[in-house]
Parts: sequence; structure tokens; C-alpha cells
Amino acid sequence: MATAMTCSRLTIFTVAGIFLQIIGLSIFVFGFFPVKPTLSGVSGSESYRDPFCDSSPNSNESELHSDKLRLHYQELSGISVKYDRVILMVIDGLPAEFVLGKDGQPPRKVWKESMPYTQSLLANRDAIGYHAKAAPPTVTMPRLKAMVSGAIGGFLDVAFNFNTQAFLEDNLLGQFFRIGWKMVMLGDETWLKLFPGLFMRHDGVSSFFVKDTVQVDRNVSRHLPDELNSDDWNFLILHYLGLDHVGHTGGRNSPLMAAKLKEMDDIVRTMHLRAMMDRNHDQGQTLLVVVSDHGMTDNGNHGGSSYEETDSLMLFIGLSNNGSDYGAAINNVAFQVDLAPTLALLFGVPIPKNNVGVVVPGTLNSLRDYEQLRALELNSWQLLRLMQAQIPSSLFEGFSCNCFVDGICKGLDISECSGEKEKQLICLFRNAALLHHIWKSKKLTESSRAMEDFSRALDAYNAFLKTASEWLASKTTEKPVFLLGLGLSAMLLSCIVCATLFLSLFKEVYHEPKDRVCSLSYRLNLEEVLIFALLLILVISMGSSSMVEEEHYIWHFMVSTFHLLLLFKTAKLFDLSKGRNILGDYKVVSIFLLLISGRLLRGWHQGGVNWTYLPDISKWLEQVGSGYVKWIQLISNIIVIGLGLFTLSRTGSKKKSVCVLALGFLTCGLLVLLHAGRYQDEMLEVSTEFGATVIVKVIYLLLFISAIGAALVLPWSMLNKDKSFLAEAGDYLYLIGSAYILCWCLLHLLLQQPINSGPIILLLIQILAISCLSSNDVQVNEWVEIAALYYMGMAGHFALGNSNTLATIDVAGAFIGISSHSTILSGILMFMITYASPMLFLLSLVMYVGAKLRNQSQYSTISTHRETSLGQILKLKLGFPCLVPLCINSVLLTAYTVVLLLMRNHLFVWSVFSPKYLYVCATTLCTYIGVCIVAVTVTYTFFVTTFRRSNRTTRHDNS
Repeated sequence: MATAMTCSRLTIFTVAGIFLQIIGLSIFVFGFFPVKPTLSGVSGSESYRDPFCDSSPNSNESELHSDKLRLHYQELSGISVKYDRVILMVIDGLPAEFVLGKDGQPPRKVWKESMPYTQSLLANRDAIGYHAKAAPPTVTMPRLKAMVSGAIGGFLDVAFNFNTQAFLEDNLLGQFFRIGWKMVMLGDETWLKLFPGLFMRHDGVSSFFVKDTVQVDRNVSRHLPDELNSDDWNFLILHYLGLDHVGHTGGRNSPLMAAKLKEMDDIVRTMHLRAMMDRNHDQGQTLLVVVSDHGMTDNGNHGGSSYEETDSLMLFIGLSNNGSDYGAAINNVAFQVDLAPTLALLFGVPIPKNNVGVVVPGTLNSLRDYEQLRALELNSWQLLRLMQAQIPSSLFEGFSCNCFVDGICKGLDISECSGEKEKQLICLFRNAALLHHIWKSKKLTESSRAMEDFSRALDAYNAFLKTASEWLASKTTEKPVFLLGLGLSAMLLSCIVCATLFLSLFKEVYHEPKDRVCSLSYRLNLEEVLIFALLLILVISMGSSSMVEEEHYIWHFMVSTFHLLLLFKTAKLFDLSKGRNILGDYKVVSIFLLLISGRLLRGWHQGGVNWTYLPDISKWLEQVGSGYVKWIQLISNIIVIGLGLFTLSRTGSKKKSVCVLALGFLTCGLLVLLHAGRYQDEMLEVSTEFGATVIVKVIYLLLFISAIGAALVLPWSMLNKDKSFLAEAGDYLYLIGSAYILCWCLLHLLLQQPINSGPIILLLIQILAISCLSSNDVQVNEWVEIAALYYMGMAGHFALGNSNTLATIDVAGAFIGISSHSTILSGILMFMITYASPMLFLLSLVMYVGAKLRNQSQYSTISTHRETSLGQILKLKLGFPCLVPLCINSVLLTAYTVVLLLMRNHLFVWSVFSPKYLYVCATTLCTYIGVCIVAVTVTYTFFVTTFRRSNRTTRHDNS
């Protein structure tokens, strides 16, 4: 393949390799993260029968009127319904720590004083609270599904969170709808997307416009007086988003947090007082349930699996005076999925079919003894039906219909439960059912040991429910091994294709025989060893969960080592005996700039997962005052504008097109500066301010026109007869690359958090320093320089505060300049913010190629024959640089796919390895986009330059 490699064949093989990688990645992702299989249908009257009896649904059930169906369910359940209505208040992002404290300690004073009424309910035993553990990913949509269905969704729900579809599984709202309940929803429109057509009244608001911290909650509360005075509903859902938005914009310690907690406390007070008034006037009893979908980290984000993110609240108000005291509530622990079976049993509807939760024990205290055991029995039967779908039927031998009810089970007795998990579960259920039967038998004879037997049965049921729930929740679905192997094989084949193409071009670029390049006799120089060493270290470290969490250490260390190596090589060439070497001075200054900026980037954000509490530059700046952050932001804007104008003038061109480009860039820079000075850090009381939105949209438009216009217009508007083809094309590409990276930096000075304005300017300085080195002979192979650019981009990715957890994704910046929620636009902006640094260094490849062409133009010439010379120059000057990041990314993607496959049963597979794999997939997409932009830009510039020079030659010959 290498002996006859042409530009066309190189393009075909490269595109084929990428396409094969995309197919393999898609197959693996949807094999490893399958849509969670569920039991079909909905629970009905069969859920009140022994699971070993005929569990087929009653066909007459669908013909019953909703009122008759409700009475039918209540009669079958055997549990009295004490409540007429329920209010579910969801406070988005509220950590249970704010209300119940942490580690046996009460909440911090500022949080406790911000919710005085809620705290008084807990102290007076009018409420019972729980730390309800939420499963990752801790984003709203999958957490709402978990609360109403009791089922733990698939990991890819984190992606579907931004494009919610109707929820078709069995759930509480569907069960309530079947018995004729009237439901009202106010707040997050995610409910409307999940349950279309179920609400008789609703008023939804977008959950994603996080800049709005006030109006989004006022829109809910303005309906509250009318709804509380109305008696035409049974289920009222209030989903408040403001507290979550406060966290996203200012973190846990935001100055707006206390006021928002007080606002939520006032709403709880209003609803509780109204419920008490209704009860006193015999207008029915209302159960108030206050929950949160997830918690938040110190910086206000969520999505990962840390304690702060999974610590959600579950608070029951109005259950009776049997609630636990405040001291016990601090330590009460439940699971978010426990809400579904609890509400189902309290309100007399079947437990959703795919529920893995257990009834919250404290909520049954107001029930009579037989009702408590009946509730636990129904919950056990429902979990047992799920187990029957996953455990061989042979293990259930000896069980028969109603054998526990009638006491005629043969050969079954109470025993110690040990052995395999499946057998242990069946044993625990058998013990609980037998003890339940024994209690019922002795209770009928009024035995004095009835209370002791009741306690034993209660403990046995709780032991089975706890063990079964944990087993079902942790039970991973069977992954199709064939699909996983097929996807991995495709990615491995793609990796081999990319590596083979790289070695083929390596031979042509460096004039080395291919057999020698591939053999052990080829000696790597020190910088090549360093590049390969980093790849090897990364691949090895991927098998450690701790190293995955702290991956940034490797990137920063290796990039700094590479910069020191450059300094060492340059110092060896610096000849002091011949006086001051100006070229050497430029090299040394550039390398020192790389070292200094790299160290500042390393210290800007602590990064990672385990050591984020350690001091860093960003924390220090925030502690000394927001005014310093503001000044750094403004100074960074000014420096970027200055460096941009200086860079655009480096080619020495005075053409009008370059002047127009400089003017457009200056205009954009001034508008970004204006926005930073007037709007960036304001907490607006409305979703957006018209002036700020208009300015941002104008900035978007001007940046787009500047970047695209530079790529399209510059090659047509500039022509230098005195320069060779390579020099002329190099000038175009250098200017276009400059436009790309400068526009990208301005965009991120607008989108990134103000504290990240410093790292943006440092990343730009690094690129300009590398460009200066590339323009001169730095004694480093071209592929090593390009690999170093890729590595620096990844180091910058972590320097901007990103990590391998979903919690560090900046949601707030994705809505700058957007007046209403758009899934597509917000998703694009979120992706751009997250991958600002890798994309910046990939875009800098255009400038890099231009600098190399300008530097090499004096040694090379090219004819205008497109089939030979132009194809050859494209292959060597474009194909080779583009293959380097593709090869590196392909190696890392394939290696981590192997690691994820090996770690599929690891304890941290969903909390550490799976989020990292999502980042690896997103990095792959970023690499594709960046390389595609570089390839299109360079190819277009070469063809336009060739075409213009050919026309000029033709006109000259005709004249």
C-alpha cells in the first residue's frame, strides 16, 4: 500500500478507517450501554396475589370504571388509605445535607436558619426526613423516572436528559391515572415530556436556562394559592428549579442560596398550614412529600456519583405524630427508588412492575400491625416477580400457589440463609413468609408471643427486601458479547489502518525504508520516546479508577517534560562564542513562555476528583474577591485583542482583506469586552436581558463571519507574484489559522466562566509560542510537534477545570445569548465549552501547516499539475499532520474500550469508567471535527492558490 500511495488513495483509506471506527464505536456503545430491558405491561390486580399463582392480568380489569377499579385495588390490598390527596414538591438540586445535616451533625447554621419552618416540623416530629441516595447519573430526567417507577434507568439516560421522550414504563402517575385521579403539574417541563396527556392542568418551564434563578420559581408559585383552594385534584406536582440554577451560577455558597432556601421554606409553610386547615375542617387529609432529584457539588454542578451529588432529600410531612425525632432524622437513610413503592402502598395502587425500591419503614408506623406486614408482603411479592425473570425456575422448587398463605408448604422451614446469592434471596423470602404465617396463626389464637412473632416477621421481611433491592439494583443486564467483540474488532482494525497509513507517510516524509521504520533497528530520539511513553503510561493507567479520576496529572507532567526537553535541545545549539544568537533568543523566550504558562495552567484548577479541596489559583482569586476575577477577565480580553492584531500583522500584508479581518476581530473583541464589563456576572431576575442577548448574538454572527470569511475570501484576495507557491499558500494558511484561533479564544472569553479567562490567554500564548518555534528550525520531527500540540490541548482541557466526572460540565455557559431553550444550540455550546482547549490546538494545525510551508518554501517548488505535484504536496503537508491526532486518538479509544470491557463488572464501572468512556467518545468527536476543518481549509486554500496561479500563467502566455 505504501509503494503506490497517492493522495486519492490516502483520502479513501483514511475516510474508510474513520468510518469503520465510527461503526465499531456505535456498536460497542449500544452494546455496553443497552436500553434497560423491562417487564412489559403494567401492574394490576395480579400484584395482590401470590407470585406463584397465576399472575396473568385480569381481562375484566380494563372494563372497570376508574372508581370501581380504585375500590377493587383497596379491597385487594388490605391496607387502609388514610390520605385523600398528595402534594409532591420537588426542589431541584437540594442536597439533604442542607435540611438534615451530615455525619450525625445538624446542618450549617446559615442553611438551618434559612429554613426555620421545615426545621420546626422535624423538631416537633411532624415530619420525617431521609437522606435518599440517588443513583448516577445525577441529572433530572433519570432521577424523576426513578422516583415514579422505582426503577434504575440506563446510564445513557444522561444523554437523553437533554431530549426527553415519553416514559412508557409502568409508573405511579400511570397507576393514579387509571384509578381516576386528577393531576396538576407546575414547574419543570420535563414532567410534561415524560407524561404527556396525564395532567388536567399544567404550566411548564424550561429546566435548562440556568441563568434564570427567580422567574422560573415565581411561575410555579403564582398558581399555588388557586390550586390550594381548589378541590378538583388528587395529585399536585410542584417542581422548583431556582435552587439548582443558583447552584449552577454560584455554587453551594452562592449569596443567593440562603434567600432561595427561605423561599422554599415559605412554600412548605404555606402548603402545610393549608393541609392542617383542611384536616381540621374535615375536608380530607393531604400528604406533603418534599424531595430533591439530586444534590450538588461545591461549585453547584451535578451528574456524577460523589456523596454531595447523590445525597438527595426525601421528607414526609403529615404522616402522623409517629415520626422519628430530629436526631434520628439526621441519620435516616433511604434510596430514591423507595418513593414509588411507598406512595403506591399508602394510596392503594399496585406497585410499578419494574420497581426495585422498598417501602420506607418509617412511613408505615401509623398502620396497624397486619397492615404493616401486608405492605411488606406486597412489596416482597413484587420484587420476587422481578427475581423470577432472572433466577432459574429450578430454585423455586417446593413453592406452590398460596402455600405460605394457607400454611401447606411441604418441606419448607425456617433456616439460616447462606451460599450463592440467588439461593440466599429465596431463603430470606421463605423465612419471612413463614414467620408471617406463624404470626397470623398465633394472632388468631391471641398468643402472648404475637408481638415477638410480629417483630421477627417484620425483621425478616426487611432483611429480604433490603437484600433483594440491592441485588436487583446492582444486577447488570446481560451484555451481548458478540456485539461488544464486533465493535472492538472494528475499532482495532481502524487503529491498524491509521497506524499503517502513518508509517507509510513516515517513510516518504523522512525518506526512511518502511521495513527499517517498523523494525527494532530504528532508533527513536528522546522526544519520540517521550511521546510514545505518554501513550503507554496513559494506556496502563486506564486500568486504575484512581488514575482515571486524576488523569490530569499525567498530561501536565508529560507536557512540562516535553517543554524542558525542548529547552535542553535549544540550549545545546546556543553558541555563545559567536555573540548573541537572535534566532536562539527567540527560541529560548518561546520555550520559557511555554514552561511558565504551562505551570500556571497546572495550578489554576486543582482538577480531578479526590483533591479538589486543595488550594489553587482559582480558589485564591475567588477568596480575595470577585473584583480581582473581573479585572483578570478584562485584562485577558485586552491582551487577546492586542495579540490578535499583532498576529494578523506578522505576515506583513497590507491587503484590504487582512485589514477588514483585523477590523472585524477588533469589533468582536470590543463587544466581548463590553459584555464582560456590563453583563457577565450579573444575576438577573428575568431569564435574560434583551441588551445582553442582542450583543451576544451579534458577537456570534461576527465571529462566524470573520472565521468563515477568512477561510473563503483570503485565498482569492491576496496574490504575491514574487513568492513561490508554498510561501503564498503558507501566508494564506497562517492568516486563516490565526483567524480561527483568535475567534475561538474570543468566543470562549464570552462563554467560559470568568475565572477561566486567565487560562484562555495562557493557552493562546502557548499556541503563539509553538508557532514561533515551528517557523524556525527547532530540531524536532514534525510528527512530534503535532503530537505535542494534541497533548497540550488535553492538558489545557483539564486546566480549564474539566475532569472525567460529569459534574464538571459547565451548563450555565451553554445558554449565553439564547433567549429560549434549544436542545441543539445548547448542546453545541456545551460541547464547545467542554472541549475548548483540544479544539483550539487542533485548529492551530492550520497555522502550523502555514508556518511550515513558509519556512520550507525556499527549498521546494511545485508545478500546477494537479494530478502529481499538488497531490503530493497535499499528501505530505496535509495528510501526514492530520494522521497524527487521528492515530493518537485511535490508540487511546481502542485501549480504553478494552479497559472498559475488562472492567464491566468492576465496582466503579458506572461511577468512574463509564463517565470516562463518554468523555473518550466526545474527544473522538472533537478530533474528527478539528481534523475535518483543517483538511477542508488546507485543501481549499491549495486548490484556490493553484487555480489563481494557473490562470495568471495562462494570461501571461496569451499576452
